[in-house]
Parts: sequence; C-alpha cells; structure tokens
Amino acid sequence: MDDRENRTVQMFIRVREFFASRENDFSLNGVTRQLFAQLKGIITSLQQLSAAQASGLGNARQRTQSRGDARLALHEDLQAINRAARTMGIEAQFPVPPFGNDRNLLNAARAAAANAVDLEPQFLAHDMPADFLEELNLDIEALETQIAQQSGAVDDHVNAGAAIDDEIDNGLEVVRKMDGPIRNKYADNAGVLAEWRAASHIERAPRRSKSNAPPPPPPDPPPSQPNA
Repeated sequence: MDDRENRTVQMFIRVREFFASRENDFSLNGVTRQLFAQLKGIITSLQQLSAAQASGLGNARQRTQSRGDARLALHEDLQAINRAARTMGIEAQFPVPPFGNDRNLLNAARAAAANAVDLEPQFLAHDMPADFLEELNLDIEALETQIAQQSGAVDDHVNAGAAIDDEIDNGLEVVRKMDGPIRNKYADNAGVLAEWRAASHIERAPRRSKSNAPPPPPPDPPPSQPNA
C-alpha cells in the first residue's frame, strides 16, 4: 500500500477503536453496529491484502532474478553450440540472438534443439559435452517456467493492489454512513464528538522539513573592478 492508503487504513483502525469502546451505547441490532461489523471485516481484509501485495512484489523481484539467471544459461548454451557450428561451417543454422529478448532467445533455442538432433555425432566430435542437447532442452524449459512464474507473481501484486483500492472505497463509505448516527448519538457531548472527528479524519502526509532541504547555492561573486 502507498502512503495515502496506509493513512486511510490507520483512520479505519481509529474508528474501530473509537466505536469498540462505545459499542454498548448503540442498539444491538441497529444499523450502526452492522456498519461497525463491516468495518472490522474490511480492516482484516486490507491487512491480508497488504501482506499478499508485499509478497507478490517480493516474489516478482525474486522471479526477475531467477529469470535473468535462466536467460543467461540458455544464451551461453547457444553460444557454445554456435562456436562448434562455426568450425563445422554450419553456423547459419545455429544463430545466437542479441541478449535481452527472451522470445527471440527461446525461438532460436528451440530451432537449435531441433536442428542439432541429426547433427549430434558431429557436435560430439567437436568436443561438445555428451549431454549438450539434454542441457539445452532443460534450460529452455527453465526459462519458460521462470517467465510464467514471474508473470504470475506480478499478477498477484497487481490484483492485490486493485482489491486494496476497492476495499478502501468500501471502508470510506462505511465510515461516511457511520458519521450521521454517531453525531446524532453524541450531539450533546462535545468531548466525544471531538474524539469522533479526530478518529474519522485522515491525517495529512507529513511535510518535508525545511531544515532537510538542500542549502541554496552561494551567490555569484561580484564582478572584479578594473584597476584605475
């Protein structure tokens, strides 16, 4: 959650604590208690979604690293095959695409895996490892897996963020509906009303201290005076 969302959730929690200490002032089956129950559920949901969002972001970052490792391994496979193919005079059948485009890399690797099957004895005669084709296919599968898992982790993060937005909107609507009954209940109690206003207010983001601002640049020196 971003700073604004966190400050809104903190407001929900203050409202929850405010009402929890005065719940008995309200009708057991009344609307205000029902709204209070909804707010508690929304807070719990937001806490769970926040954890899911953070987890999704962490997983996406980890998958980005793992995807990079898998990309590098597959690229090195193609480079080794291309080096052997050059000495065999067939390097055009085993091109190495520029590093960084996974789609092109996978297409080239799949083509190399297919083209190398009938030529395997010649590659082995040029000192390629005995399991080079097996390793190539395993590295193709590894990169495909990492791409899918990274995409899933990003989707989890994005979906949690969208759900947070919805739940915050729901919570704001609940607090808005609670406002009228609470003000009516404590119309003659200025102290409690002041507590309610403080609880249901979303705090502003702290302003940057002027003391932390960088100092202004020094003024330009005065122009030198010509000698008389």
